[in-house]
Amino acid sequence: MQLNAWALTGLVLVAAMTFYLGHRSSRFANTTHDFLVARRTVRSRRNAAAISGEYLSAASFLGVAGIVLKEGANGLWYPIGFTAGYLALMLFVAAPLRRSGAYTLPDFIEARLGSVVLRRCATGFVIVIGILYLVPQLQGAGLALTTVLPSVPPWVGALAVTVIVVVNVLAGGMRAITVVQAFQYWLKLFALAVPAFVLCAVFVSGGHPGPAGALGSPAPPQFAADTTVKIDADVNLRVNTVTPVAVRGPGETADRMVVWAKSATEHVPKGTVLRFEAGTPVPAVTAAVADNDDWLRPGNNGLSDLLQTYSLILATFLGTMGLPHVLVRFYTNPDGKAARRTAVHVLLLLGLFYLLPTLLGAMSRMYVPQLLVTGQTDAAVLLLPQSVMPGVGGQILTAVVMAGAFAAFLSTSSGLVVSVAGVVSTDLFKGRVPDFRWATALVGILPAVLALTMRPSDLSLSVGMSFALAASTFSPVLVLGIWWRGLTWPGAMTGMIVGGGLVLTALVVNTVGGYTGWHLPWLADQPALVTVPAAFAVTVLVSLGTRAGRPADVNAVMLRLHAPDPLGFMRDRAVARFGQVESRHRAGRGKHRK
Repeated sequence: MQLNAWALTGLVLVAAMTFYLGHRSSRFANTTHDFLVARRTVRSRRNAAAISGEYLSAASFLGVAGIVLKEGANGLWYPIGFTAGYLALMLFVAAPLRRSGAYTLPDFIEARLGSVVLRRCATGFVIVIGILYLVPQLQGAGLALTTVLPSVPPWVGALAVTVIVVVNVLAGGMRAITVVQAFQYWLKLFALAVPAFVLCAVFVSGGHPGPAGALGSPAPPQFAADTTVKIDADVNLRVNTVTPVAVRGPGETADRMVVWAKSATEHVPKGTVLRFEAGTPVPAVTAAVADNDDWLRPGNNGLSDLLQTYSLILATFLGTMGLPHVLVRFYTNPDGKAARRTAVHVLLLLGLFYLLPTLLGAMSRMYVPQLLVTGQTDAAVLLLPQSVMPGVGGQILTAVVMAGAFAAFLSTSSGLVVSVAGVVSTDLFKGRVPDFRWATALVGILPAVLALTMRPSDLSLSVGMSFALAASTFSPVLVLGIWWRGLTWPGAMTGMIVGGGLVLTALVVNTVGGYTGWHLPWLADQPALVTVPAAFAVTVLVSLGTRAGRPADVNAVMLRLHAPDPLGFMRDRAVARFGQVESRHRAGRGKHRK
C-alpha cells in the first residue's frame, strides 16, 4: 500500500483539534477539584457523549469488526455485552455512586467500608486494570498507523498517542478532556457511518456479492485474484481443502511450490511470504472460523463455545461497572439523578455506534479475506474502503476511518490516564495538582513501554480480559456495598484478591501460551464464568464470618447512597486536603470521612 496523504492529513487534523480543545478547556482548571471531577458540573448529555467517547476504544472501533470477520455470529456478543453493561451500571450503581460524594473508586470503597487497607488494595487493582486497558490502545495505534502508512514503524503510533494524551491531561485533567472526549465520540460515529453508507451503496448497486464470495455460501471465502500475503507474526493455519501455495520462507530468495493437505494445520513463521492463485479457498488461523456456514451459526464448537459465550457475557455485563475510567465520569455529574440520566443516554449512543462496526466486519469477509491468513483481523476496517473502492475515493474513506481510529485511541487513553493518575496522586502522593501531573507522566510512560515490548493480540480479546478483571474485583464490592448492609472490609478485600488473583493467573497463562504456542483451554481467554461467582461467593461468606468488620456508621452511609437527591443527604467528600491553601474555599463542601 502506498502512502495515503489523505490519511496523514486526517491524523494531523485530529491531533490538532485534540490539542486545541484540550488547551481551551484547561484554562479553567485550577484546583484538584477541576482535575479530578471537572468541578462536578458536567451535564448529562455532554457527559454521556464524553463517556461514549472514552468507552469506544480500539476494541470497539477496530476490534469488533475484526472479531465479526473472524468469528461471525459468536463475535456479536462483544458489542452486545459492551452496551448492555451500562444497563446494569444504570440500575445498580450510577446514582448511589454519585451520591457517595467520592472522587475515585478507592475513595468510594473507603467511604463505604472505612478501611484504609482495603483502599490500598483497591488502588493496586485500579492501576493494574488501567494499564491492562491502556496497552491494547497503544498497540492498536501502532497497528493502525502501519496499516495505512506502511513506511511508519509501529512505535510511532504508540508514542504519538502517549504524548498527545499526557500533554492534554497534564494541562487540565478531567476539565480538559471532557469536551475532547465528547467531540471524539461524534467524530468516531461519523468516521464509521460515512464509510458504512458509501460502501453499502457500492455493494448494493453492484448487484453481486463481494469478490471472495457470498456470505451465505457454505464454503470458505476464496481469493478473487492472485494474492500475496506477508506473515508478520507466527501463525498456525487450518487448511480445509487441498491448497497449492508458493512459499518464500524467511531468508529465502526464491519461491517454492508446496501443496497443503486437506484438514492439515500448517505452522507459518514470521517473515514468510505466501502467494495464492485466484480461486484458492482462504486458509484461516486456527482461532478463526473458516467456513461461512459455521461463521453464520453461533456455538458451532459445542459446549466449550457455549461456556465461553456465557463467560464473555458475564465479564462484559458486570465488568463495565468496575472500569475506573468509566466510573470516574459519573462523579462529574451534579447529582444522582443526572448520573442515572447519563447512563440512559450512553445506552442510546452506544447502541447507535455498534451497528456500524458489525456491518463493516461482515463486509470485510467478502472483500479482505487475506486477513484470515495473517490473523491481523483488527485491520479490517482500515483496509476495507480501498478494497471496495480502489482509487482516490477509497483513499478518502480510509482517511476518514483512520481519523476516527486515532480519535478512539486518544479518547480512551485520556480517560484511563486521568482515572489512574487521580488514584495514584491521591493515594500514593499528597494529592496536590503537581502530584497529579507527576502521576500522569508515570501512568503514561509505563503502558507505552509495555505496548512496545509485549506481543500484540486481538484488541477485543485483550480488552475482554480487562473487563473480566474489573468484574471479578470491583463488581462484587460495588453491588454488595451499595445494596447489602452486611458487607465488611475483610470480605470485600478477600473477594477482590481471590477474583483478581484468578484472572491475573489466567492472563499470565494466556501470555505464556501466546509465546510458546501451547494449546490453552477457553478459560485462559475468558475466565469470568469462574472468577466472578468465586469473587461474589468469597465476599459474602467472609463478610458473614467477620461481622466485626462492618463499619459503625453503615446506616448513615446507606441512607446517603439511596435517599432521593432533593432530601439533601448527599455530601461531597472534601477535596481540600488535595489542593493548595488558596484553593480550599473553591474546592469542595463536605467533610472527609475518617
